[in-house]
Amino acid sequence: MNDTDALDLASLLCSRLCHDMLSPVGALNNGLELLADERDPEMRQRCMELLEQSARTTADKLKFFRLAFGAAGGFGEAVPVDEAKSVIESLVASAKRVEVHWALSADRLPKPAVKVLLNLAQIGLDALVRGGTLDIGAELRDGTSEIVVRAAGPKIAFDESIGEALEGNLDGSQITSRTAAAHMLALLAERAGGGLQYALHDDALVLGAVLPEG
Repeated sequence: MNDTDALDLASLLCSRLCHDMLSPVGALNNGLELLADERDPEMRQRCMELLEQSARTTADKLKFFRLAFGAAGGFGEAVPVDEAKSVIESLVASAKRVEVHWALSADRLPKPAVKVLLNLAQIGLDALVRGGTLDIGAELRDGTSEIVVRAAGPKIAFDESIGEALEGNLDGSQITSRTAAAHMLALLAERAGGGLQYALHDDALVLGAVLPEG
């Protein structure tokens, strides 16, 4: 990736972050405006509940972006999987009719693997537009992180351009804010000497990653 490509990718990821944060932050602003004008005690209590919900959603999204895209804690460090698990469970709690199952055999994973785990989980969660199950597994074996995410439900919504980006089949001119995160994962996998893949079925989306450490 050259400097121009890197700048474009950073811009697209910033656009993605701003898009995802706009709704909960806007809800906070609207709630504060309503609270300032409202005099009925019951309605004020309702406004406070909505503000608390919006603040919690905002914090959860920021925690996700910090680990999934940022350099939290520095570079080259291992991250406790419980931290990633907590972030994903917060996102799942905000979704409707989604149940998450875990199969994690390692206490810590390299930071690139955690980024991949979080982003694949988010892609799987986004695909479950009518609810379903999200199965997430990860293990560290002989210095290689192996990750699998399976989203299963009555309707799977998945843009296959995201899958093409995961497998490194989109060039720079085809990357959008929608596919930027998947493209970033492909770059991480390539740098590690590993790879990503996906399989789409009528009732399930399976995402996988193999990432050799270093």
